[in-house]
Amino acid sequence: MLINESIGRVIQLEVARKTDFGYFLTDGTEDVLLHKNETQQDLELETSVEVFLYTDSQGRIAATTTIPKITVGEYDWAEVSDVKSGIGVFLDIGINKDMLLGEEDLPAHKSVWPQVGDLLYITLRVNRNNRIYVKLATDPIIDEKSVKATRADFNKSIHGFIYRTAKVGSWIFTAEGFKGFIHESQRQVEPRLGEKVEGRIIDVKEDGTINVSLLPRKEEALDLDAEKILSILNERNGAMPYWDKSLPEDIQNRFMMSKAAFKRALGRLMKEGKVYQEEGWTYIKKDE
Repeated sequence: MLINESIGRVIQLEVARKTDFGYFLTDGTEDVLLHKNETQQDLELETSVEVFLYTDSQGRIAATTTIPKITVGEYDWAEVSDVKSGIGVFLDIGINKDMLLGEEDLPAHKSVWPQVGDLLYITLRVNRNNRIYVKLATDPIIDEKSVKATRADFNKSIHGFIYRTAKVGSWIFTAEGFKGFIHESQRQVEPRLGEKVEGRIIDVKEDGTINVSLLPRKEEALDLDAEKILSILNERNGAMPYWDKSLPEDIQNRFMMSKAAFKRALGRLMKEGKVYQEEGWTYIKKDE
């Protein structure tokens, strides 16, 4: 394959010339520079060398003997190395040049853009100007790479990374290789693209994909709600004008929880002897 047809791919080339700053490699028609900073090898003339071809910041084709896992058509996880508003996010594929996922391929809302350290499942694409860009894995690719869950996986705790976001929910690729969906009702906040999240499997569908909840299990949620009520009581010196007959909208506005959840948590605290109610108020019970 010729050099100009192999950008973003791995190719075998022959060492044509050696210079102070590196080597010129050839396919018999074109030459490309392998800079000395891009190889640890001492190459002899007319020997064959395996390289990855990319375009530098000036748009010139360049070579490196560092072979990345991610090439055109080959998918893998890559870490976000930088985020630039108006441009996009840059990802580290293991070579000296980071690759760009353009703003046009990112979510419309920047609040769910990836952050540095997040992981994306990607491949590379080459445009008409021979520039290399990142391409996110689509649903058909995730379908191809994923494994099927079984009913035995129901209610298991899982973790994974968000590979697609939307208002209705988020799609996750788990460490086990499961493809999952997180409905908006099963998350407290919308996770970022590329964010690592932890949850549990709440349904296994016939096609082996899963539904996931990021909400805490009932007992965990009860603990968190009780802690929130105690925290607010402590902030108010042990008394608050809320009790189990308060209006649902007042409870939602103040505690960000449903009245049912509020009553469950309050009931637990009273049963444990930590609080008591009196004339529309709730108080922390002082030690005798």
